Amino acid sequence: MLLAAAAAGSVAWAGPGRSRVVYHVNRSDTETQRNALQRVQDHIDSVGAENLEIRVVLHGGGVDLLLAANHDAPIRDGIDALKLQGVRFEVCGHTLARRQIPVDALYDARDADVVHSGVARLSDLQRQGYIYVKP
Repeated sequence: MLLAAAAAGSVAWAGPGRSRVVYHVNRSDTETQRNALQRVQDHIDSVGAENLEIRVVLHGGGVDLLLAANHDAPIRDGIDALKLQGVRFEVCGHTLARRQIPVDALYDARDADVVHSGVARLSDLQRQGYIYVKP
């Protein structure tokens, strides 16, 4: 039983002592978004950035996080701090197209940060062994 549990848990490791985690953000309210940024930082503080590979996938209302960062200093500072620790933010291309949001309207985003579908990306990352977290 322990061997099976250990084998199941090992799929989430990116290497010795390194976990792979995807945080899913799809709500537009500022409190939820700030909470998500804080949960990611808490995770890093607890384990160490060197022991983590973190992706934050934004789709639907979650894209508003990068819009809010343009005028909300605490959100902007939180994103900057996480990126400096190696966190990658990925944005749903379907959401951008539906809402007619250009990538350059998003705080510190580039074309390389856009994935075709946020939901498909979540599924793909989980298939690659990323642990799913919904803050």
